[in-house]
Amino acid sequence: MSDTPTNTLQYRVDGRDDAPVLVLGPSLGTTFHMWDRQIPELTRDWRVVRFDLPGHGGAPAEPFTSVAELGDRLLATLDSLGVPRFGYAGCSLGGAVGLDLALRAPHRVASLALVATSPRFGTADEFRQRGVIVRTNGLEPMARTAPERWFTPVFAGAQPAIVDWAVQMVRTTDPACYVSACEALAVFDVREALGGIGVPALVLVGSEDQVTGPAEARTLVAGISDARLAVVPGASHLAPVEQPAAVTELLMDHFASTVQDTSGTLIVPPHPAAAPVPPAEPAAPAPAAVPAEAGRPDPYDRGLSLRREILGDAHVDQALADEAGEDFQALVTRYAWGEVWSRDGLDRRTRSVVTLTALIAGGHREALADHTRAALRNGLSPLELREIVLHTAVYCGLPAADAALRVVTRVVEEETTPPA
Repeated sequence: MSDTPTNTLQYRVDGRDDAPVLVLGPSLGTTFHMWDRQIPELTRDWRVVRFDLPGHGGAPAEPFTSVAELGDRLLATLDSLGVPRFGYAGCSLGGAVGLDLALRAPHRVASLALVATSPRFGTADEFRQRGVIVRTNGLEPMARTAPERWFTPVFAGAQPAIVDWAVQMVRTTDPACYVSACEALAVFDVREALGGIGVPALVLVGSEDQVTGPAEARTLVAGISDARLAVVPGASHLAPVEQPAAVTELLMDHFASTVQDTSGTLIVPPHPAAAPVPPAEPAAPAPAAVPAEAGRPDPYDRGLSLRREILGDAHVDQALADEAGEDFQALVTRYAWGEVWSRDGLDRRTRSVVTLTALIAGGHREALADHTRAALRNGLSPLELREIVLHTAVYCGLPAADAALRVVTRVVEEETTPPA
């Protein structure tokens, strides 16, 4: 195990020092031990570097803001090990890191295996709600439902010890790091960029995977020019754990196509010279056109992005679908979200508190429900929401606060109730 500076990751190295390097990335909620059963075979030919996500497996709890930031930490870790070029296999979130590195640092990645991976994981709303559930209830709901997401029922019934191991992995994860990973996946989307991946890729998926199944795998294969699909029968999301022999054989076969010289150095077809990967930065909307009469950029795109992030895609899509209110929705997006919500003077939590107070005072119950959901996403707890309502009872009146409490209680219950 390594000492881990802030900008690097906790890792483990197996295999001889002179072998070419293969990096293995874990899925959300797991540790690098999810790859244990691949190690004996892989270390025959490879020096295997496995890493833990921040806050997982006892790693330092240093949340990350994006998949790209996680990729930068991994590159810093490999730099500290003197690894300039490597093969990469990742599962789910670990696979997203592989996609990111293949796009931003193609001179580092020699070959790629994407296990249970998608260029876009579900919807932003799904992952943001998962973050709300974890902030409210801790990781127990995620731990309890992990086996049904990760394994087939047959495997889970036959392997209770492995199921218990999976549950404990999630329970011991740092909640803030888990939430930050959910936020990173909520905005991860490389569907339009897949054509830019120029390394050979194996796309591996369990036939029974209900999280990122064969449909997502085929999207990857269709978008990456040099990719092939492998479907593992009788496996769900954690195929390396559930069908270790089949996954190991597929990985060995894929990475064997990377030719090695006698010193163990990776020899691959030359790649056009690439500049070092830049540090990850929060994604920014593309510059909008400058209206002549305003003399400054139109804040609409910035407002739409923020509105979707805070209120959710489903809510915004429904609002924008009303053609009769098209001009009104443009006004709301441009000025409420693009001009006011996006200002730096107050953080999002504070803006949620102000907004809730104003809505309670005005008796706007439908908007109050929407912004209660937004407040949960912005990090306010159910207890804090109840305190806000109690405080408004003094200044806005008891009837207004009583009506608001009913709305807030209903929304909190809907948003924080763990999946059945």
